[in-house]
Amino acid sequence: MTTNLITVVGENIIDLVPDQGDDAPYHARAGGSPANIAVSVARLGSRAALAARVSRDVFGGRIRTRLAEAGVETRFLVDAVEPSSLAVVTFDAERRASYDFWLNGTADWQWRDRDLPNPLDDDVAALHVGSLATYLSPGAEVIEKIVTREGLRGRVTLSFDPNIRPTIVAAADGSLDAARARTERLVRLVDVVKVSDEDLGWLYPDSPAEDAAAEWAEIGPALVIVTRGPQGALAIGRAATVTVPAPKVEVADTIGAGDSFAGALLHALNVRGLLGPGGADRIAGLDADALTDIIRTAATAAALTCTRVGAEPPTAEELDAALEEYR
Repeated sequence: MTTNLITVVGENIIDLVPDQGDDAPYHARAGGSPANIAVSVARLGSRAALAARVSRDVFGGRIRTRLAEAGVETRFLVDAVEPSSLAVVTFDAERRASYDFWLNGTADWQWRDRDLPNPLDDDVAALHVGSLATYLSPGAEVIEKIVTREGLRGRVTLSFDPNIRPTIVAAADGSLDAARARTERLVRLVDVVKVSDEDLGWLYPDSPAEDAAAEWAEIGPALVIVTRGPQGALAIGRAATVTVPAPKVEVADTIGAGDSFAGALLHALNVRGLLGPGGADRIAGLDADALTDIIRTAATAAALTCTRVGAEPPTAEELDAALEEYR
């Protein structure tokens, strides 16, 4: 474990996940993309912290327990009086998850400027943002401020995963154009972008995902990665562009797979000394072999998560064993 701290800003969501069968009961599992990413980073052995507003309700207690058990540092958690956010999960025939959300007036979106440190603590080497927290007001504006501020300070590597929920994001920003503009502002500010082909398809319905990602790579980030589910991932760096296949696995469900990819990506960058001051230049210099190795690590973590029910990212030992098996 390095001394670098990877800090993730965003929501926790309680996922109500059904067992198989039309009349099956639902089980409450703590999730939420940013929380899943922080848990993934910590399980792989890098230091992780989550900056989040956590309710005092019974679900908030479950959220805190999950973070503590994973080893996620809690110095940036805010005690919130609002209720926890909920999502009801449904699966298609291939066990791909979709979500119906209960978010009105919940804790995760009520950020105030004083809730986030200014500046970030000295041991923070990377700041990751994304998902609903970067789109839902009033908190979205506060998160954009910290990304802007830390970009100007130049001490941390900035990472972004839109992880868009189209109906919610479009309603929050008022239109697709407004949501796209918010996304592009953040893309211009950060060093690393991980985005799904589904997100790019929603944002740019008339452009192939590869073309949209290439345009993003021209406007700021040192690295843009497009995840394509079972088709693997495309990584566009400044020194190299690579495609990496996804390991073939038996899918239990897809909950948290993209988050495990993002967490493993941040961990892989961290252990290679690519985060912190000057990190963007070091990431920009990655050659094809190094970039392929990093993306293979992230894709394997995502594949392992697909073999389990719920957002359960692998440990370092599990990931190392899988990498040997799939190599």
